Amino acid sequence: MTIEYKLCELGIELPPPPPAVAAYRPWSRTGNLVITSGQLPWKSGKIAYAGRLGEKISVEEGYQAARLCAINAIAQLKNAVGNLERIAQIVRLEGFVHCAPGFRRHPDVLDGASHLFEQVFGERNKHSRLALGISDMPLDAAVQLTVMAEIVDESNRRASVESREQLSFAEP
Repeated sequence: MTIEYKLCELGIELPPPPPAVAAYRPWSRTGNLVITSGQLPWKSGKIAYAGRLGEKISVEEGYQAARLCAINAIAQLKNAVGNLERIAQIVRLEGFVHCAPGFRRHPDVLDGASHLFEQVFGERNKHSRLALGISDMPLDAAVQLTVMAEIVDESNRRASVESREQLSFAEP
């Protein structure tokens, strides 16, 4: 099952990748690694979840904000590599939670992104993660994510898929 099919199955239509809001690139690539800039919970050109967790934003809303940031990150990755099948692995997810003093549920919020990556990328989602709470955030966004993904070229991807398929059907 392709990544695009999984997205469709989940009812997710990737938005256009959000443009940078200052003097930086929305993603960069070095070797076989693509790194997104911080992805905010943009929806239809507006921040969908604004405010601090523990004040204006609930943990459930924070979870949805992280999920939306992950959707925007996938759009950036697609923009960077063209075909999402070229993603060999989501390597790292760094999440920043805009929160009130005393808020401690950062991991629960960032699970919104981690769970989505698991649904979309399956075995290719073996990421490490950083979860930090911060007192202020650009544009008052509730969450911001950076994603690092390993990519392969088309010939290596085909070989990798064929290898995984052979392993899947190997007799015990």
